[in-house]
Amino acid sequence: MNTAGHSEATARRGLELTPFRGLRYDPDRVGSLASVTSPPYDVVVRPDGVHHLQSADPYNIVRLILPQAGTPSARTEQAADTLRRWLDEGILTADPEPGLYVYEQRDESGMLQRGVIGALRVSEPAEGVVLPHEDVMPPVVADRAALMRATRANLEPLLLTYRGDGTAAEVVERTAEKPPLLDTTTEDGFHHRLWYVTDPADLARIQSDLAHQQALIADGHHRWATYLRLRAEHPSPSPWDHGLVLLVDTARYPLRVRAIHRLLHGLPVADALAAVEGLFRVRHLDAPLPEALEALADASCAGNAFLLAGDGAFHLLDHPDPGLLARTIPADRPAAWRSLDATVLHAALLDHVWHIPEDSPAHIAYIHDTAATVAKAERDGGTAVLMHPVREEVVRDLARQGVTMPRKSTSFGPKPASGLVLRALEI
Repeated sequence: MNTAGHSEATARRGLELTPFRGLRYDPDRVGSLASVTSPPYDVVVRPDGVHHLQSADPYNIVRLILPQAGTPSARTEQAADTLRRWLDEGILTADPEPGLYVYEQRDESGMLQRGVIGALRVSEPAEGVVLPHEDVMPPVVADRAALMRATRANLEPLLLTYRGDGTAAEVVERTAEKPPLLDTTTEDGFHHRLWYVTDPADLARIQSDLAHQQALIADGHHRWATYLRLRAEHPSPSPWDHGLVLLVDTARYPLRVRAIHRLLHGLPVADALAAVEGLFRVRHLDAPLPEALEALADASCAGNAFLLAGDGAFHLLDHPDPGLLARTIPADRPAAWRSLDATVLHAALLDHVWHIPEDSPAHIAYIHDTAATVAKAERDGGTAVLMHPVREEVVRDLARQGVTMPRKSTSFGPKPASGLVLRALEI
């Protein structure tokens, strides 16, 4: 991997992955391993999604990662009480010795991803070891920090990528030939397998290889920022010096990059379109969603483009007015950042045209599923803003320069399922 801008820091210290005693569900105490898993907390954003998972099994992990009590303090207390009860009842049990975990995901199309789950040393962005590429929202970091403080646990791994194809990858491949620790298929069609690596020689091979690597945060910026905050609160050495991660070698297993869409509450499509008149070219598309997305992809090849929905139709915005961009896009950032769709959306459209605060849940939601974004906009009378994905090489290049993208610019995947292995800080 090219480490321009961070070569000195990377030469000093790389990724330090530590074995831990994972907490896992006792399969004899739950309905099924599939029924207790969940997507990451920030994917399960709608209450109906939480309720669906809660009804799947009384011990579903969503009761820990998204407790539903009335106040923030009550939610964190509820999660801590639930975790303690599950530990006391043997619903969750700790593996007998510290290890790393090889994790595999395979979907119905045959897409395969493998990586290593472990406790990674938390490092500042300036060290150039773990590179963020998106800004975070302070209220979300505060929420995750309160939850981790109360539970004293890392409840779900965040997703990091690196490019190695070395001895760590060899251990992963060899381990995946053995019988797995668990094997389950979730309702989204993904097949999950997990292996337990405790052999000292294999652990040393993984750690030695990763010690020379640099990683990109693919998913979990808010949790990484939470790890940084909690580490700063506790004198080192402490368990907070490390955080739970899944490391995927994209030299072997390239990730998918998808867009994260915006749902603007309280802004009807007609009002959104009226506000952009003369500032963007607007084309009304009489087409189903797949064809509208194809039109968005074509338009994105030539410049910034967005697809608005919510009134039963699709409206393609492209060819932004250069004067609008000159007035609204900061000129002191790299050209690749200034030309991002997310930059134009947040700096020009949300801030200056539609006057939507980007960090207010009352005004905006960030949704991964395209059809769900459109359906909710149509149901609630808001505006769905559909985005085209950013290329992975653009993300990496900006991250190496230390430049963060606007929040929720990308969705790397597949994301690790929550509930397969947890890390308790005091076990």
